[in-house]
Amino acid sequence: MSIVLIGVNHKSAPVEVRELLAFSEKASAEGLRALVDGEVVREGLIVSTCNRVEVLATTTSEQITQSRQRITNFLSQSRSLPDDLFRDHSYSYIDDQAVRHIFRVASSLDSMVVGEPQVLGQVRQAYSVAFEAGTAGRVLNRLIHQAFRVAKRVRSETGIAAHAVSVSYMAVELGRKIFGSLKGQSVLIVGAGEMAELSARHLINAGVSKVLITNRTAETSERLAREFGGQAVDFKKLADYLPEADIVVCSTGAGEYVVTANMAREALNRRRNRPAFFIDISVPRNLDPAIGNLPNAFVFDIDDLESVISSNIREREREAERAELIVDSEVMQFQQSLRVMEIGPSIGALRQKLQDIARSEMIRQRNRLGHLTPEQESAVEALLLSTVNKISHPLIDRMRRALDDGDNDSIPAWRDVFDLDD
Repeated sequence: MSIVLIGVNHKSAPVEVRELLAFSEKASAEGLRALVDGEVVREGLIVSTCNRVEVLATTTSEQITQSRQRITNFLSQSRSLPDDLFRDHSYSYIDDQAVRHIFRVASSLDSMVVGEPQVLGQVRQAYSVAFEAGTAGRVLNRLIHQAFRVAKRVRSETGIAAHAVSVSYMAVELGRKIFGSLKGQSVLIVGAGEMAELSARHLINAGVSKVLITNRTAETSERLAREFGGQAVDFKKLADYLPEADIVVCSTGAGEYVVTANMAREALNRRRNRPAFFIDISVPRNLDPAIGNLPNAFVFDIDDLESVISSNIREREREAERAELIVDSEVMQFQQSLRVMEIGPSIGALRQKLQDIARSEMIRQRNRLGHLTPEQESAVEALLLSTVNKISHPLIDRMRRALDDGDNDSIPAWRDVFDLDD
């Protein structure tokens, strides 16, 4: 059995090409039923995200070329993509390379942001769609579940996901360093920029208990407050609400300081000098840099965040090297398990063949034994099957040892010697 993977991703193709190839869950299920014919393509699944569209399939070693052509035609023709455009931006992996690639994808080693966890859920969903469509069989079942295990090992045995590499998530990581835990903390979102929204979402997921949102446009504040389950507050009364906030995230389009040093000083006094964390992701800056000179005030602007993120990216890259070693070892384990899967039917067929011969001879020679009680009949059959098992054991052991030694040609030879059916 061989494994084939063909697709495009953010490294090989621009978004204009990737969006042409994108599959919805319904389109994936319908496409897989059309692609998997049970002969050239035995099993298949489609991973379709904003950053990649890949078809993972199984075929026989004799039909690799035909299966690659079938998958290529399926992707280019079903999505109305010119053949030359698809060829220019696609990649193709076979067997070990295909296994390694899907392990790296599931472990987020092939992601635009290395270590981000979303892609594992996307692979899991792709497998679920293929399973429901009836196109994921025993090989893909084993492969994808091992991919899940690889991803778990990478996240638990390396620090690949331990360092924030997005501005929006940095608020969570830095907040935890300041407060120890974000549970029970309050956050004030000033502005309605995309980064502010994402930061609020991450902070809420991390456990903050209270969210205040303010913006020059009251309707925007109210909309976001409903979305986040927070409270919209009057922008003109910003100074009155600052003391309530443990974390202040500022992202507006203002050309001046929205929070001045005097506002922050008064807020800290009213907080009885409990620490406050200020994040300024505005350009130009909306938080007075002098706030950072106040006791118990922690201020980070966009340059500070980018500096920490660059350091974290380098750290993730170092951890990714350790993760690659895990992937390599798991690829070898999978190939060994695949060989065991392939020899299983041959072993079963050999045992069945020898048992059928024994039973056939028993029937042919039965009259010579004369009258036998049911207990005697059972004893004779048990004796025959026990003898067959003892004879077949060294043969089966030899088949397994040949496989362990990498002798993949011996299995067809054994099947031919004993005339075993496919």
